[in-house]
Amino acid sequence: MMRKMMLVAAVALLAGVFGASAEDKRAQPFDDTVFVKTAAISGMSEVHLGELAATTTKNEDVKNLAEMTVKDHTAANAELKAAAKDAGIEVPTKIDDAHQKQYEGFKAYKGDNFDRDYVKTLVQSHTQSVALYTQASKEAKNPALKDFATKTLPTLKKHLDMAKKLDK
Repeated sequence: MMRKMMLVAAVALLAGVFGASAEDKRAQPFDDTVFVKTAAISGMSEVHLGELAATTTKNEDVKNLAEMTVKDHTAANAELKAAAKDAGIEVPTKIDDAHQKQYEGFKAYKGDNFDRDYVKTLVQSHTQSVALYTQASKEAKNPALKDFATKTLPTLKKHLDMAKKLDK
């Protein structure tokens, strides 16, 4: 019962974190500042969750994916900071409340399906990130941000493909 409640809460939180913001962005023209904020918060969140998953999971495939996610998103976060500096855009230095609640939920996880729920979270977050980075690679006004999005997109797609393979 607790596991189901945690999963429902995680899915609802993700829908609120990613779904509402994606809807808002579709209704408005692309904005470099919104991209930087969204990408930075998402990237930091992926690192935090990946670090937690790498030390919590007992599944070697999930551990490998979590460790790769941490490594790749740490590098991407540094590259985003450089591109944002070039664009004159301030980068958030911590995750927002919604992502912090999501992290705390996983940290306090008591169910038997941590791996399954973590992988589902990766699928959802990376689906949203791929859409955002695809849009940024086409519509970002600052060349450094556009280049960053274009360069990072294949890595996000790789993470998404790997998470989907584990999401069975």
